[in-house]
Amino acid sequence: MPQNVPSFAELLDGAQSTAVHLEMRDAYGVASEAEDFARWKSTGERDMDAGSPYWGPWVELIRRTVARGVTVRRARIVSEPVSDYIRYEHAGTPVNLHAGERVRWLARRRASDIALPGNDFWLVDGHLIRWNHFTGDGTSGGGEISEDPATAKLCADAFEAVWARAVPHEDYKIS
Repeated sequence: MPQNVPSFAELLDGAQSTAVHLEMRDAYGVASEAEDFARWKSTGERDMDAGSPYWGPWVELIRRTVARGVTVRRARIVSEPVSDYIRYEHAGTPVNLHAGERVRWLARRRASDIALPGNDFWLVDGHLIRWNHFTGDGTSGGGEISEDPATAKLCADAFEAVWARAVPHEDYKIS
């Protein structure tokens, strides 16, 4: 039976205190990013306008979430040297920061002894997990919701272990 998976706006609008996001892929092929990614690859320029059609909805969502007192953190585990897609993400991260997210980066080689879930996830208020599934080529494979306490603990512990080792965005340099 298909599960009713809330949108990211519904998920974050329901957050009371924390929302953490762990990303573990070196490339994504999400349709909503395709045009901006292609432009960046050909010109080296990224849309950095927080009010643009590309960024505006996300920036507004994060701003209103943070304004309610919710802490929003994102950690990215990346292979080094980084992929073109990670270069692209790194270039756009100042907009995430401007919106109110906190972002850190962890070299994959420094995550070898961390027990990690098999998929990217959002964890809201320490108990609501939104799994982000992706296909082999990085396109969205849909989401899934879980509130299993043991799995939420795995996600929380993994995120905090990554966060403790990760480098704040402003200090993570890509050569």
